[in-house]
Amino acid sequence: MAIIRLSRRACQKLKEMARSGSSGREVRRAQALLWLHQGKSMTGVAQQLGLSRPAIYKTVERYQSRSEEPVEQRVRDRPHPGRPPTKREQVQEVIADLLKQPPQRYGYGALVWTTPLLHQQVQRRLHQSVSQWTVRRALRALNSRYKRLRYVLARRSATWRQAKGGSNAA
Repeated sequence: MAIIRLSRRACQKLKEMARSGSSGREVRRAQALLWLHQGKSMTGVAQQLGLSRPAIYKTVERYQSRSEEPVEQRVRDRPHPGRPPTKREQVQEVIADLLKQPPQRYGYGALVWTTPLLHQQVQRRLHQSVSQWTVRRALRALNSRYKRLRYVLARRSATWRQAKGGSNAA
């Protein structure tokens, strides 16, 4: 006896989602609903998917309570609003302006922008504390590449004269 009854159209949509879903959660939910429709037990489905029985019950309940929505929406997660990334957006705007000009214009001796220099300048412009990680995330969001420069002179090996055919006596 099936725990849940699905229409033919819903079965087709769920099979598509189970085959090529964009989210692992959606795929698991679609598989659970299909297996329950085929008559598998709640415990068997839970074990096969590596979930608890209450999680499977909740999936079925959620699917049935959203009956007015399309099948794809019934299986998907609801949007999670969260806190908006306002500080990072401000940092991105400042960094986009800074990257257009060389750091010498702001009194730095460096030839290119580095994360610590950008961090310092962003804090001055915004008049608030910003972490270096926020600066790095903003750089990544702007698709800007950055790397730490190393001011190290080339070092010769202690035996470089020998390699050139001379003696090591200085």
